[in-house]
Amino acid sequence: MADTKQAETKQAERKAAKLARQIQAFSKEHGGAEGQLAHVGQAGTRIVLVGEDGGWGDLVAPTYAVAEQAAEKAGLTLHEEFDGEFAAKVVTGPYEWSRMAGIQLGGASNA
Repeated sequence: MADTKQAETKQAERKAAKLARQIQAFSKEHGGAEGQLAHVGQAGTRIVLVGEDGGWGDLVAPTYAVAEQAAEKAGLTLHEEFDGEFAAKVVTGPYEWSRMAGIQLGGASNA
């Protein structure tokens, strides 16, 4: 039983390290980054990333603890909520607008 727990801990640490590298790569590509953690049920925790240039992306960690550990290792500044001020940093383009409009209006998801 102890061996199983130890193996799970090592696996979580490896996953956090991999996510931290991905966060750092995103941050480097976008001139810095900030983030927010959001539970997504059994799928884990979503790490939402917003770059200084307005670029955005996300990663999924298996647990909230792994997401926190990855963010800490990467030096990512975390926001408690994806509020107006933080969300305003996101730059969207024609793809996002056409996709969102299509979904909302019942049309094609991306014309």
